[in-house]
Amino acid sequence: MVETNVSRGLLASSRIIAVANQKGGVGKTTTTINLATAMAAVGKRVLIIDLDPQGNASTGLGIERRTRAVSSYHVLIGEAELAEGVIATSIPNLSVVPSSIDLSGAEIELVNQPKREHRLAAALNTQIQYDFVLIDCPPSLGLLTLNALVAAQAVLVPLQCEFFALEGVSHLVKTIERVKQAFNPDLELHGIVLTMFDKRNNLSDMVAADVRGYFGDKVYKTVIPRNVRVSEAPSHGKPVLLYDMRCSGSEAYIRLAGEVLKRERSLVA
Repeated sequence: MVETNVSRGLLASSRIIAVANQKGGVGKTTTTINLATAMAAVGKRVLIIDLDPQGNASTGLGIERRTRAVSSYHVLIGEAELAEGVIATSIPNLSVVPSSIDLSGAEIELVNQPKREHRLAAALNTQIQYDFVLIDCPPSLGLLTLNALVAAQAVLVPLQCEFFALEGVSHLVKTIERVKQAFNPDLELHGIVLTMFDKRNNLSDMVAADVRGYFGDKVYKTVIPRNVRVSEAPSHGKPVLLYDMRCSGSEAYIRLAGEVLKRERSLVA
C-alpha cells in the first residue's frame, strides 16, 4: 500500500543527480528506477523526482494515478511544497515525487515567470532528507530539463547503443556546459551509461568503442544489456531488481549502482 512519506529535512550532503538525454527511448526512466532501487537496497535514502509528463517512473514504481494528488507539476508552479508530493514506495528507503499529465503544460505556464529555470532548485531547498535525489527528465532540452540541470550537481546520461548516439550526447554535453556557465557553475557530467547493449550486434560494440574513445573514463564500465525482463518489469509496477533479481539486467544495474557510489566516494575523499 502506498502512503505519504513524512520527510525530515534536507541533508547538506544530499546529492542531486539529473538523469537526462534529449532522445527518447534510451533508458532514462528504467535507469532512474533501477539505479535508485539498487542504492536503496544498500541503505541509501533515495528520492526520485518524476519530471516527465508521461509519468513512467511513477507508474514503474507502482504509484497509481489516483494517488498523485500532489505532483511535480504542483511543485514547479508553486502550488505545493516538495514535501507535500513525496510518496513512499513499497521499497524501503525509496520515495518518489510523482508526475502527472498536467506537467505537459508547465513549460507554457512558466515561460513568463521570474526565475523560471530555478523553480525546482528552490523547491529542493526545503526540508527534505535524502542521501540521493534522482531526477527523471523528459526526452527534450526544454524548460523542465533545464530546471533539473539547474537544480542538480551532476548529470547521468543513459546512451542507447545505436548509430546516432554519439551525435546526440555531444549536443547534450554542450547544453550542460551552457547551463554550467549561465546558471549552475557546480554542474558536472557524472557519467555516461551505455544501455540496450546487444552483444550479438556488431553495431553495439562499435558504438561503445566510439563513445569510450570520445568520453574516456566518463563512460561507466557497466553496460546495460537488452533484456526482456527489464522491458516487462514496468508493466508490473516494479523495478526489474524486484521483478527478477537474477536476470542480466538486474545484475547490470546492481553493478552500475556500485560504480556510481564509488565515484561519489571519490568526490568526497
